[in-house]
Amino acid sequence: MSWGTELWDQFDSLDKHTQWGIDFLERYAKFVKERIEIEQNYAKQLRNLVKKYCPKRSSKDEEPRFTSCIAFFNILNELNDYAGQREVVAEEMAHRVYGELMRYAHDLKTERKMHLQEGRKAQQYLEMCWKQMDNSKKKFERECREAEKAQQSYERLDNDTNATKADVEKAKQQLNLRTHMADENKNEYAAQLQNFNGEQHKHFYVVIPQIYKDSQMVVDSFKSGFEPPGDCPFEDYSQHIYRTISDGTISASKQESGKMDAKTTVGKAKGKLWLFGKKPKGPALEDFSHLPPEQRRKKLQQRIDELNRELQKESDQKEALNKMKDVYEKNPQMGDPGSLQPKLAETMNNIDRLRMEIHKNEAWLSEVEGKTGGRGDRRHSSDINHLVTQGRESPEGSYTDDANQEVRGPPQQHGHHSEFDDEFEDDDPLPAIGHCKAIYPFDGHNEGTLAMKEGEVLYIIEEDKGDGWTRARRQNGEEGYVPTSYIDVTLEKNSKGS
Repeated sequence: MSWGTELWDQFDSLDKHTQWGIDFLERYAKFVKERIEIEQNYAKQLRNLVKKYCPKRSSKDEEPRFTSCIAFFNILNELNDYAGQREVVAEEMAHRVYGELMRYAHDLKTERKMHLQEGRKAQQYLEMCWKQMDNSKKKFERECREAEKAQQSYERLDNDTNATKADVEKAKQQLNLRTHMADENKNEYAAQLQNFNGEQHKHFYVVIPQIYKDSQMVVDSFKSGFEPPGDCPFEDYSQHIYRTISDGTISASKQESGKMDAKTTVGKAKGKLWLFGKKPKGPALEDFSHLPPEQRRKKLQQRIDELNRELQKESDQKEALNKMKDVYEKNPQMGDPGSLQPKLAETMNNIDRLRMEIHKNEAWLSEVEGKTGGRGDRRHSSDINHLVTQGRESPEGSYTDDANQEVRGPPQQHGHHSEFDDEFEDDDPLPAIGHCKAIYPFDGHNEGTLAMKEGEVLYIIEEDKGDGWTRARRQNGEEGYVPTSYIDVTLEKNSKGS
């Protein structure tokens, strides 16, 4: 549990969350202040009441002798004492509660401001390292292009029988100069890249975790599920420059770059994920391995269904072509059977290609289901028909790819729906398997989510698959995903076994 592994891309969300906590504390302090005022006014009204009904006697009057008068005077004295107690309560609350709350809020504001400033300084420093590395990379690329041009110019003059020896020597000197500059810029780029990768790892795993002290609830509320970006790979622009002259500066540089590539391409398979405060968008890998397990399973299932539909179309076309070929063979006057052979061969190739694609995607799907199968069998044994997800009291949570939920529904039979940011393309609406009531309000800013108000009742059309989201529908037919931790779910007995 740390910022570096969970909250590295949720800087803005933590900014809003900490401000919400301070606002909540100040609201409670305001409540205490108003209660103090009510206590003080109540005590004042009681004293006025006692003063109003207390008889005014001269010094010559005797003390009351009748029991009824004595009882009434005792009541007035007790009420006066009670008013004094309310004043003491108000004074203690003002000193011990309200004063401490205001001091605590001031300390929290100061601490939050300091942490956010330090966090922004760390981000700015990492951005500066990125810019230095990027500038050295662009300069290296530019010098490599110039070296390639000088090399082409030298080769053209060297092969030209009409060129003078002085022109050839001049071109050779220019090539040596350009290759030397390219070597220097390559070494500079490699040094800046190594420095940036080191500073990036230090930023996410050392600096930021020291600045922000995280709690498990905050991590669970705001983590995105994506991994922090890996090291940037070394991009060698000098690979097209080959040596045509005697000295071996370029070849030595290439050997060094080969060693450098082995160290600096660790994060290449992860893709380049940008850094600051945004949801990372890596390259869309063919096997969807960049997605969380449940979202990856849905994507693979969707692709398999699409490939099966394409395979069915190709199979139907093959059957139609074979029937047409049989008709042409029996009745040559209707057409030439040989004219259908190219189309038939193309259809067969498409069928083989689709079968291979289906087999490959099914292997990936089996791999995902093998990893998530263990978690999928865990259920609440007490009452699965009445699932209440508690915890995560947050005013506005960002979306969470939490694969560790205790309750996961079985996989749906249809695969026409992908993760929550896909459009719903089902022709027929899914049947409701239960209903839910919103415990907290949800804005639903992300595409594919469904906004809801506190206390709103929705239909459940798809259970939580372990990613922290439940698919719901309003009575007007609007569908979308809502956070499972924000709703109280009740499943229908006739649609879900225990």
